[in-house]
Amino acid sequence: MGESLDQLTANLAKMEELSKRMVAAISARAPGDSGLQGPGQDFYLKAGAAYLNEMINNPAKLMETQVRYWGQTLTHFMEAQQQLTRGHMAAPEDHTPDDRRFSNPMWKTHPYFNFIKQQYLISSAAIEQAVRDIDGLDSKDKQRIAFFSRQIIDLFSPTNYLATNPDALERAVKTEGQSLVDGLENLVRDIESHRGEVLPTLADPDAFEVGRNIGATEGAVIFRNRMMEVIQYAPTTECVYKTPLVIVPPWINKFYILDLKPQNSLIRWIVEQGYTLFVVSWKNPDASYADVGLETYVEDGYLEALRIAREVTGEKQVNVVGYCIAGTTLSLTLALLKARGDKSVKSATFFTTLTDFSDQGEFTVFLDDDFVDAIERQVRDEGILDSSYMSKTFSFLRANDLVYGPAVRSYMMGEAPPAFDLLYWNGDGTNLPGRMAVQYLRGLCQDNALADGGFELLDKTLKLGDVTVPLCAVACETDHIAAWKDSFRGVVQMGAKDKTFILSESGHIAGIVNPPSKKKYGHYTNANVSGTPEAWLQRAKKQDGSWWPRWERWLKRRSGARILARIPGDSGFEVLADAPGTYVNVTRTL
Repeated sequence: MGESLDQLTANLAKMEELSKRMVAAISARAPGDSGLQGPGQDFYLKAGAAYLNEMINNPAKLMETQVRYWGQTLTHFMEAQQQLTRGHMAAPEDHTPDDRRFSNPMWKTHPYFNFIKQQYLISSAAIEQAVRDIDGLDSKDKQRIAFFSRQIIDLFSPTNYLATNPDALERAVKTEGQSLVDGLENLVRDIESHRGEVLPTLADPDAFEVGRNIGATEGAVIFRNRMMEVIQYAPTTECVYKTPLVIVPPWINKFYILDLKPQNSLIRWIVEQGYTLFVVSWKNPDASYADVGLETYVEDGYLEALRIAREVTGEKQVNVVGYCIAGTTLSLTLALLKARGDKSVKSATFFTTLTDFSDQGEFTVFLDDDFVDAIERQVRDEGILDSSYMSKTFSFLRANDLVYGPAVRSYMMGEAPPAFDLLYWNGDGTNLPGRMAVQYLRGLCQDNALADGGFELLDKTLKLGDVTVPLCAVACETDHIAAWKDSFRGVVQMGAKDKTFILSESGHIAGIVNPPSKKKYGHYTNANVSGTPEAWLQRAKKQDGSWWPRWERWLKRRSGARILARIPGDSGFEVLADAPGTYVNVTRTL
């Protein structure tokens, strides 16, 4: 008994100390633009006016929805009461759908937890139905209302609160409160490390070191400028294909998403197939990069990387890959090369790339003027769009998986973040130069200029139809960042006669980082890349296993004969650093 009392006293003292640290950390939070925290007042007024109009013009429909909600809640209340009056300490029959948030058996069997869960799900469904029933709004506004309503619904899930989470309560009792102390430590650590923001750490920050157990494929930096380092990877085969391959990753996160653990590394796998591989590692910009735009990424990034690959190998042409926003910018680069009469690219591959933004998918909610205006104000003041903003945006698109679930495990269960390489990479974000961020959001996303009329860059009007090199596009079936149907629509508009489209199962990352050895996700193929995405998929053939070997067979046909392997540093370009280089280690710059 004495030991337990001493432990309790020590924990209380520790919690008091942690509470003081938490208050200090929260007070240090820099004031941000309110426009980045939620929709503007015009949006709320528009939604409120639409609902008021619905009440006036169609009161019967609203009353029907309300009566249905009352009926469901009261029926469930009465069923729960009947169980108790019969002396049964059990929940009434539960027909609610499966939800992994409520996996603890007590959510079904315990009358208290079951009542809370069912009432929450009934209320959630009623709110969603009320939003669907609102008329008088265009599809974009309705989509935004649905999204932000869902955010409120997810926030108030009973699993997010200690008093209504059986897992957290069981853990607290079992550990004599130690789990709550550990959780508070985790919370304070996250608030301090995120400068006053409450953002859960998704992966153990001490489990990985770039260059040691991730991003460790052998190679060397052979070129460096203000925008990037170019890494040439060391061959693992005696002979390689003549035509080199250049991979340009997105600059929203670090390049090593394609070089995680050895068994997941696309970079390692490509080298093992016998290719001379160059990969761009972008610089994480600070405020001095405020005026850097897409034209700088094209000229000092893409065109330089292509030049380096040609000079190192002595080849006139290269094959090139662009991933996500780097694929979007690759399409600009290819259109520019065509306008200049430059034929240095033999073929192009696009990973999860959007080029037609006529349907902005789940990002629609963040592309209205209120948000983009706020971003413009932010980058005008700071010069960059801080990585934390993009991180929060992506996380709240999957709030239960990337915000609330990790927060519950860390702050209420007291668990340490897992040693998960992909989530470690996810937290290693980069800033965006102010000018580039606004160009992308205004010109490409909002105006859809590349697909509709032309995007002005480097004194040229660039159009999707000017992308004429042989191309392969890989999209992912459940991608919430670059929806595959939108990706397909862009590919259809490209001017290439030689097109291949592959649809991988899974999402934006897992669908790409899908090594053959896992035998996990399959893919769909259909040689006729035309018409609507729905018609293409209806005629497509499902293939088991990773798309990597299929793409490699496509690439091999465009890579020439085999020659003796090239070694980094043997071509006149000196080795500046071992891979993964120095730019990949530049973290937060504010």
